[in-house]
Parts: sequence; C-alpha cells; structure tokens
Amino acid sequence: MTIKSLLALIAVTFVCSGSILVEARQPKPSASVAKPTVSQPVQPRWKLFTPPDKRFTILMPGSPNRATQYQKTYMGEITLKIFVAQPPKQEVAYIVTYNDFPYSYGEMADPQAVLNNAQDMALKTTKSNLISQRNIRSSNNHPGKEIEYINSGGKITRSRMYVAEGRLYQVTAITTKKQQKTLAKTITGYLNSFHVVLKK
Repeated sequence: MTIKSLLALIAVTFVCSGSILVEARQPKPSASVAKPTVSQPVQPRWKLFTPPDKRFTILMPGSPNRATQYQKTYMGEITLKIFVAQPPKQEVAYIVTYNDFPYSYGEMADPQAVLNNAQDMALKTTKSNLISQRNIRSSNNHPGKEIEYINSGGKITRSRMYVAEGRLYQVTAITTKKQQKTLAKTITGYLNSFHVVLKK
C-alpha cells in the first residue's frame, strides 16, 4: 500500500462516520404525540480531550468514541487512531485521526507533499468538490493545511491537517448545509482548539 492508499483509508473512515448522521434525520413524531419541540439544537457540554499518549489536546462535545485500525504498508504496519464525537440531535460529527510514520519515512517525507496527498485523496475518495484551501501552521509552527469541500449528498467537511514530529493529524468536522450555517462558529472554535503537544 502506498502513502496515497493509506490516506485514502483515512478519508474512507470519515465517510463511514458520516453514515451515523442519518439517525438525526428520522421522521419527527406525529402531532398526536405530546413531546416538547426543540427549536435550537441541544448544546453539548464541551470539554478538553487528551488522548492516552497525551500528544494533542482539543475541545470536544463529550467523550469521543475511539477506534484503532492497523494497516500493512510498504513502510511497515501503520496504526490509525480515530476519535469521533457526535452530539445528540445535531447533524454533525467531530473527528480527529492520526497515524505515525516509521522514523525513516518521517525523516525523508516532504510535509507539504504529505498534506497535498491527504487533500487529493480526501476529495477523490469522498467524490467531493473543493470549496476552499489554505496553508496554515499549528500553534507551535508545524506545517498544515485547511480544506473545505462538499460531496454530492450535500455534506460539508472542514478539515485541518498537520504534519508534526513524524505524525499526520487530521482534525475534521462533517455536517449538512443546514447545520453548517448554525454551527459555523462552533466548528471554527473546535478546529482552533487543537494543539499538538511536543515530545519531551
């Protein structure tokens, strides 16, 4: 498996996680059922999340679900760590994924090439159209990229990717056009809250 294939797998993870969002679009109860109506999405309680290895921090709406995937590549076995939080009654998913590169590859790889490949594979795998892109830096100056794109189903994704100390991070929010308007500030705050913790 090439690095492009590896990044495609990460993008596929994002697509799969979006399928859970369908639950929020179930038909509303009929008028005969006496249930209070909620005009605004229920606001989750945000708190600082730190993974077990303590290599990053980010604000997330509650405790994220965690998953690990292992993939054999020409570089050796790669471990993908995935963290997903989905607030109730909101059509949005907040996702952080990362994978470490083998030391030799991490030393040789051009960070910008890794970021460009991640963008290309995200667009290709999700069959999405790019809305915007810009080069960014992490809070401690690691190279990064922010992209926003939309797929044929109308899902909008904002993702910030960083290459830091031999690791690729992807910090993502996936939502619908309708929710994107009401959650724009929240999503920006979520993306801004991500910080790489330097190795000691």
